[in-house]
Amino acid sequence: MPFSLFPSSGLAFVDIETTGGPAQRASITEIAVIQADEAGVREWSTLVRPDTRIPVHIERLTGISNDMVANAPRFEEIADPLFDRLHGRIFVAHNARFDHSHLKAAFRRMGVTIRPRVLCTVKLSRRLFPEARRHSLDHVIARHGLEVDARHRALGDARVLLRFWAHLHATLPPGTLQEAVQGLLGQATLPPFLDPAQVDALPDLPGVYLFYGDNDLPLYVGKSTQLRTRVLSHFSADHSNDRELSMSQQVRRIEHVVTQGELGALLEEARLIKRLQPTLNRQLRRNRDMCAWQMEKDLFSKPLLRLVRAVDIDPSLRQPLYGIFRSRRAALTRLRELCAEHRLCPPLLGLEKHTPGRCFNHQVRRCEGACLGKEPQEAHADRLEQALSSLKLQAWPHEGPVLIREGCAFHVVDNGCLYGSVADPSEAERLLASQRPQFDLDIYKLLLRMMATHEVLSLPADSGVVATS
Repeated sequence: MPFSLFPSSGLAFVDIETTGGPAQRASITEIAVIQADEAGVREWSTLVRPDTRIPVHIERLTGISNDMVANAPRFEEIADPLFDRLHGRIFVAHNARFDHSHLKAAFRRMGVTIRPRVLCTVKLSRRLFPEARRHSLDHVIARHGLEVDARHRALGDARVLLRFWAHLHATLPPGTLQEAVQGLLGQATLPPFLDPAQVDALPDLPGVYLFYGDNDLPLYVGKSTQLRTRVLSHFSADHSNDRELSMSQQVRRIEHVVTQGELGALLEEARLIKRLQPTLNRQLRRNRDMCAWQMEKDLFSKPLLRLVRAVDIDPSLRQPLYGIFRSRRAALTRLRELCAEHRLCPPLLGLEKHTPGRCFNHQVRRCEGACLGKEPQEAHADRLEQALSSLKLQAWPHEGPVLIREGCAFHVVDNGCLYGSVADPSEAERLLASQRPQFDLDIYKLLLRMMATHEVLSLPADSGVVATS
C-alpha cells in the first residue's frame, strides 16, 4: 500500500510552551494540536493557566505573559477535548520526549493514562539527513526553507512541523519517509540528540558509563554489570522522575569504561564521580565534608568524642571510628538521636553547655545524670560505646599492601587506600611507588565489603604474591 501524505491512523502535530518548570508540576502555558489525515487539517490551540508564574526570560522567549494566562483555563478544563484530538493518532513533536512527558504527567495527575505512538521529528531529521550536524527546530527551518508564522508559540511551531512533514513527503524518494517513520516508531525511546550508534556500541558487560551534554563535563556517571541494558533503562523509564527527564533532554554523547566485574565498576564510578563532580550525581561526592566520630577516654574514663574529617583519618584506626557522615550537621544529628534513645548526657558529649550543679536533661529524666555525678563516668562511657556500636567502622584487616583479584584484574590496596588496578601482579610495586592516594571513606567501605567475596593476595617485601583468603 503506498504511503500517503498521512497514515491511516492520522497524525497529531503537537507543541507546548511551559514556564520552564518540571513535568511533575502544572507548568504548561500553551498547547497546540494540528490533526492531519486524509480528511484534511484541523487546528486547535489554547493558553493554559499554570500553577506558578512565568519567569521573565520565558516571557521574552515565547511572548506569553502572566497577564495572558491569568484567566486562561486550567489543564483539567481542556483535558477532554485535548484527549479526543490525540486519541488513536501518531503524536508528532520536535524533541517529542519533552512535550509528551509534560502532557502525560498532566493527564496522570487527573488519573488518566495516555500512551500514543510518538514520533520525534528531531530523530526523523537525524535519520533522514545524517550528514547534518544540528537538528534543532531552527536548524530544520533554515535547512529546508520552511515558512514560520510565530516561533516559540505553540500553534506557530506546530504549523512548522506540518510543513516539514509535507516538505519531506514532496521531496524524498518514494518509500523513504515511510521506512524512516516505521523504523522510529518501532525503536526504543532514545534522547533526541543522542546518536543511536553510541548506544549500539555499548557492550552488555560490567563497567561505568558517562553521559555528556554540550561540553566536556559529564552530566552523570553510573555503573552496571550490564552497561547497555542499564543505559537503555534510563531512557525507557516512565517520566515520573524529573531527573531522568532532564538527563534525557541534555545528553549528547556517551562514553564507557569496561571493568572486570562489579567491584571494578563500583570503584571506578566512585573515583570518577569524586574527580569529575557530575551535575546530576547526588552521592559519592568529594569527601572533604565527610567525617566520623572518634572516641577516646581520659584518665577518669570520661568519654571524649571528636569529629574527624575523612581526609584526616588514619586507616589503621588505632582509635575507634563510628559512622560515615556526609557532613558535620549529619553527624551531630545522629549523635543527638543516640543521646535521646539511650538517655546519654548531652553536655558530656559536647552537644550542650554544662552548668555546674544543674542538668535540665536529668531534671526531665532524659539522662542518668552523669554530669552531676549520679551515674559513674565509666558506666556512661560504656553505654555510649554500646550506643555507637552499630556505627563502628571496621579496622583495615591487613598488614602491608594487598591485591584483590577480580577476573583478570588486580586492585592494589594498602592500608585501606586504593592505588589502582593492574593486569599483572608484577606491576603492583610500580603502582605503589608512583603515588600516595588520599584515604577515601566511600572506597574504604566498598573494599571492606567486597573483600568478603573476592580472593585477597598479600604482597610481601620480596614482591612474591601469596594468597591470604
